[in-house]
Amino acid sequence: MTTSTREMPGLRREIPGDQVPPLTSCERKNRLRRRLERLIGIAATEGNSLVALRNGDEIFDAMLTSIHSAEHTVDMMTFVYWRGDIARDFARALAERARAGVRVRLLLDGFGSRLIEKEQLAAMEQAGVQVSWFRKPLYLSPFKQNHRCHRKVLVVDEHVAFTGGVGIAEEWCGDARDENEWRDTHVEVRGPAVDGIAAAFAQNWAECHDELFDGRDRFVEHEPQGDAVVQVVRGSASIGWQDMQTLIRVMLESAEERVRLATAYFAPDAYFTELLCATARRGVEVEILLPGPHTDKRVCRLAGQRYYEDLTACGVKIYQYQPTMMHAKIITVDRTAALIGSTNFNRRSLDHDEEVMLAVLDETFTATLDEHFDQDLEASELISAGRWKKRSLVQRARESAVLPIRRFL
Repeated sequence: MTTSTREMPGLRREIPGDQVPPLTSCERKNRLRRRLERLIGIAATEGNSLVALRNGDEIFDAMLTSIHSAEHTVDMMTFVYWRGDIARDFARALAERARAGVRVRLLLDGFGSRLIEKEQLAAMEQAGVQVSWFRKPLYLSPFKQNHRCHRKVLVVDEHVAFTGGVGIAEEWCGDARDENEWRDTHVEVRGPAVDGIAAAFAQNWAECHDELFDGRDRFVEHEPQGDAVVQVVRGSASIGWQDMQTLIRVMLESAEERVRLATAYFAPDAYFTELLCATARRGVEVEILLPGPHTDKRVCRLAGQRYYEDLTACGVKIYQYQPTMMHAKIITVDRTAALIGSTNFNRRSLDHDEEVMLAVLDETFTATLDEHFDQDLEASELISAGRWKKRSLVQRARESAVLPIRRFL
């Protein structure tokens, strides 16, 4: 007995003649899912719910509310944990839960969180919070100095998780109303994908602490919480090609209609620049949203500006966000799929740092991110291809000056 291709779900149907109908939305999602699972080797999970949280007012309120509700465990890791009221709010919330008998673990990057107030650390540790540091620079070999933990993860009671682009510092507070309130996106996740986000924490915690789990870890079974299919991809510092690079490559090469990219730091290598150009040349609308006049890393922006001329010549549209620092890390594809997490479109994220990204197959969630993108475009300026080609010799010299260090940006 033979099985026709028509009977296999998710595969292109064989129709006599030259006309092959386009894939349905369901078939396209299934094809992308199988590409991601097979080429990255990580199974996606079904039954997830996701809530896109836009800017600090929404993000910090949701995270703190979740911490305050914790009954068993709180696991949190971040790259940036600096001074300010919001940093103290998190320190108090974590300390309060630890005093209540909740197992609280906090993992801080040894470089990114170096500015945390010592009083906060002392108060948390005295309350019973287990604080560990990821690769403190003073104790590292030169090889590891450049490999940082850029993941942002919060997992509460093994039931709800958060990840995205936000650090714990004052610049993320507010609602992007001025240059002092950064624009960013985080996501709240419930369902089986929580385990993948928890694994991102566990992987880095295992490097820093002797005890990986204890009796308060329940290893719960997850009931379906929604309809989203989610694959959790971890990027780790290594030599050679990374899973994070494969993830972005699959998304770009699978796009048929539209790709939207928002990133805080845009400094790709020649390969990914050409991949963006090739995507646009085959008729896909490619839009890139970047920081404008407000950015905290101008050297990184210069490294990316070197490629603006090539990208715009291929039809890629580049926008610069005007009100404040654009710090989100989001890619949407064909109104169907989205990437969201800690990964920027730069060499540092793709080559050097520990990152985590969610590949989400869900039209509703993707539509929300696209709606946010549309709103951000209204406050952005389009780079004119003709004007950029005529940029000054001084600007060109600045772009060339950063070439020796571009692989570290």
